[in-house]
Amino acid sequence: MNNFWSDNIQGIMTLYLSRKLRFHDQFSEQYKNIFALNDRAGLKILEIGCGPGALAESLHRWFPGAQITAIDRDSRFISFAKANIPGVDFLEGDATQLPFEDQSFDVTISNTVQEHIEPTAFWGEQRRVLKPGGICLCLSARKGIQCTAPCLEMTAEEKDFWDSVPESDDEFEKYGIGKYRVSEAELPAAMERSGFTEITTGYALIDLTPDAPKYSPQMAEAMIEAMRLNDLEAIQSVHSDRARKAMDAVNAKYNERIRLYREGIRQWDTSVSVTMIVRGRR
Repeated sequence: MNNFWSDNIQGIMTLYLSRKLRFHDQFSEQYKNIFALNDRAGLKILEIGCGPGALAESLHRWFPGAQITAIDRDSRFISFAKANIPGVDFLEGDATQLPFEDQSFDVTISNTVQEHIEPTAFWGEQRRVLKPGGICLCLSARKGIQCTAPCLEMTAEEKDFWDSVPESDDEFEKYGIGKYRVSEAELPAAMERSGFTEITTGYALIDLTPDAPKYSPQMAEAMIEAMRLNDLEAIQSVHSDRARKAMDAVNAKYNERIRLYREGIRQWDTSVSVTMIVRGRR
């Protein structure tokens, strides 16, 4: 059993809920226009590094005629996905040694995976499992915008908690996180060097602003609750006896944010994510 990522980097619900928002149907046309796939074709699609399954879940809705397979090395992510997301085949697998025959898929897709994997294996394995003419889609997070509501600024209790936590090794050094990250120019060039053709690039701009009138109350509160869970899981991951006080402070400030939202007192806090999408043909 491999629970490396869910134990050390991101918890299941933090990752699932944040991606569920970013791949919400409200943003589907942005992605689908750049993917440029035939949504009526019986495509065989492989998602690499699927985490708890939020993108695969959306792909299943967006391409109802497709057969979706999704893999991840983290056992806990796969168990969660199998239990909660119907219509997708989830299994444990390594991006550097994909457990599939040559020319098995019409499409491969990955989201924030490329930067963690040695490039020869990352691109080479996808070329191997793609059919001739198949499409590789590489989604990569880029610098976005973060603006926090005053009521959500770090509390004294949280600061005391984080100040009490011994400094850990840098994630880059300890876990190799982001070791292979490249620029917006280098990413399509790397795909081209790996033998893909007809390279195109595009950007999906995902604006998560709870107070924006275009969002339903349900979605607006989901944005706030996803942030709450992110903060709570980060504290829980430390396993400190000081955690309870900090978690109570986190819950109090997010309760206040929900109150302000429900009373129509707008804060205009926002999280705008920018996802670069590189598309190439085998």
